[in-house]
Amino acid sequence: MSTASTKRSRTIYYVAQTLDGFIADTEHRIDWLLAFDGAEGIKEHYEAFLAGIGALVMGGKTYDFLCAQKDMPWPYTQKTWVYTNRARPQIEGADVALVHGDVSTSFDAIAASAGEKAIWLVGGGDLVAQYVRAELLDEIHLGLAPVVLGAGIPLLPTRIAKPLTLRSTKTFGRGFVELRYDVPR
Repeated sequence: MSTASTKRSRTIYYVAQTLDGFIADTEHRIDWLLAFDGAEGIKEHYEAFLAGIGALVMGGKTYDFLCAQKDMPWPYTQKTWVYTNRARPQIEGADVALVHGDVSTSFDAIAASAGEKAIWLVGGGDLVAQYVRAELLDEIHLGLAPVVLGAGIPLLPTRIAKPLTLRSTKTFGRGFVELRYDVPR
């Protein structure tokens, strides 16, 4: 864990899940989530969130998913840190750093690249679980879609021993809701 005594960037798991707790279906698809792209307020909310982000952190699977979107340019201007154990393609025009190992080892460099802004943990829960265990996760912004998949990739495959503190809720069009939680230490 970072030993710096100065104020550090907030680390946020900004993610959406179905009512039954899945962030992707069994084939790792998020079609159920993309169906809410036009729902009232979601685009503006996402843009406001992204404006407060200084760096992104994701795992290799999320990075591969984004790379596979051939019809879309790289969606981020912020430095993106990708945890991976193998070489991955670089995307033209993207500021991407490939890292590996314990998340606490790279955290100071990631936080420095975020500056005064927050760090967004993007994608799947395995990497986020490492941040939880290293006590580096500060907030969860959980979008809740009125969809039931029955099976899929779980939100967060680890335990947080203490109850989260609800900070706020927001309702969007078509029944989509966001719950914001602080993660206790």
